[in-house]
Amino acid sequence: MKKFLAIVVCKLGRAVGKLVGKGSSMPGKFALKLCPDILARVQLPEHIIAVTGSNGKTSTVEMIAAILRAAGKTVVYNEEGSNQIEGVTTLVLTHADLTGRVRADVLLIESDERYAAQSFRYFHPTEFVITNLYRDQLTRNGHPEWVYDAILPAIHPETELLLNADDPLSSCFARGHEKVRWFGLDRCPTDTDAPTGVYHDGAYCPVCHAPMEYDYVHYNHIGAFRCTKCGHKKPAADFAATALDLERGTLTIDNAVTVQLAFRSIYNVYNILAAYAACRCAGAAADTIAGVINNYMLKNGRMQRFTLGAHRGMLLTSKHENSIAYDTNLRYIRSAHGPCTVLVIVDAVSRKYFTSETSWLWDIDFGLLNCPHVERVVLSGRYCNDLAERFAFTDIPRERIVIRPEIPAAAELLKSGGDEDVYVVTCFSDRDKILSQVVKEA
Repeated sequence: MKKFLAIVVCKLGRAVGKLVGKGSSMPGKFALKLCPDILARVQLPEHIIAVTGSNGKTSTVEMIAAILRAAGKTVVYNEEGSNQIEGVTTLVLTHADLTGRVRADVLLIESDERYAAQSFRYFHPTEFVITNLYRDQLTRNGHPEWVYDAILPAIHPETELLLNADDPLSSCFARGHEKVRWFGLDRCPTDTDAPTGVYHDGAYCPVCHAPMEYDYVHYNHIGAFRCTKCGHKKPAADFAATALDLERGTLTIDNAVTVQLAFRSIYNVYNILAAYAACRCAGAAADTIAGVINNYMLKNGRMQRFTLGAHRGMLLTSKHENSIAYDTNLRYIRSAHGPCTVLVIVDAVSRKYFTSETSWLWDIDFGLLNCPHVERVVLSGRYCNDLAERFAFTDIPRERIVIRPEIPAAAELLKSGGDEDVYVVTCFSDRDKILSQVVKEA
């Protein structure tokens, strides 16, 4: 009776929530109060694919869903990104019948890295993708090794792990685990010989803490790592990007599948690799995957093309307080060729915490914008003065930096003249504040 009641309450709550534009987690919260072990009482599909990590979860999940649906499978997933246990419960019970059976071929779950252990307490994924572990939101996630410890209890011995072979920390999940497959990137033309960025989280081995060496680095501390003492090193990838040309926007996987990149970022390459690995393990054919991801443009709003006056623009959304997400978008801008203006908006520091803590701005390599084609940088939002102080410690000429605290005023400044490309770098909370000022492209 408790199971039945929890399912009914969740379905009703979800229906009401849709009417008011909310309700992705609250129905699950009520269901868990009525039946705390409800996730142990439902009948789940044969394939349960979970995705977690510091960055790339939502984008990877979206691509997995698109690919598997193209392969003819029925997929249910948390499209709204509500990825803690309440949201997972809402997802499962909404798609379950009144007996508790989820009628789908694949249950696909984006899982918050901090709460994966709670989400998978009563069931376990058949495939578990861990995208990466980076320095993340300080007020919420502290240190990457703390996040590693939070994820570890969520890993079941029977689960097949799909791990980033190029990440020194998340690759440690393979230790003592029998079922592991790897995705990674071979050496490519944009690699560097040493880690880049304003800090070096890969300086020491996460296993024995001895100094780490790199044969090549793709970005930040992601690359061909090897410990000088214990032998912890990049493993051979089961699913590999064997050729990458960001200039031409082409990616080849396993020397067999070549696709065009709609977003020419090495960060996007890793999301594609993770999705490719998960879908191959779930039985999708390589040519089906290639057909979906060729020139695939994400629907989740992480990237949005727009026009503003005579300007063509692109919104590049970064995760709150996550310096690597920002760095990746800044590298994308730096790799462009045409003249452009960059609008950086920091109006909300966090979606959850209200600390006005902006030390994370100093972890972002804003010096990447010191290149000839970036003609102007406009700083906007409540924390524009914090941004200005951070930019004062870069080599970007001061005459190229403009401050407009109000976001509408910044948009009007851009609209009033010029026709160069515009890139907007901001976080999820501030995304709609600029999109309300522009004309979005389909």
